[in-house]
Amino acid sequence: MLQASEIQQRFTSIRRTIGEAERACESAQESSPQLRDYLHKMADEAKTADAIIRGSEQSRIVECIDRLEDMGDEAKRMSRSDDHISQKLESAVSKVHAELSSLKHQLH
Repeated sequence: MLQASEIQQRFTSIRRTIGEAERACESAQESSPQLRDYLHKMADEAKTADAIIRGSEQSRIVECIDRLEDMGDEAKRMSRSDDHISQKLESAVSKVHAELSSLKHQLH
């Protein structure tokens, strides 16, 4: 099991990666409004989860990461079904998903 400090460090990296995906989506003119809105929703969820991760019990932390990983699955699905998405944006979304998935599997 990961230590609390490791979880916080990994989650800080995940929040940064979500921000990168948001910025990539904002700068990509051809990105879908649905993906843009979904990435904003993920960023809001991550902000909420950050407070829980910084001071809560393990079960609530796992719930937050599970929920965000599910959102990462959906964002990845959305990016893959968009024929006009830039490589930079698709890569950013895939990175978010991979980091969330890795943390989720280490917590279970």
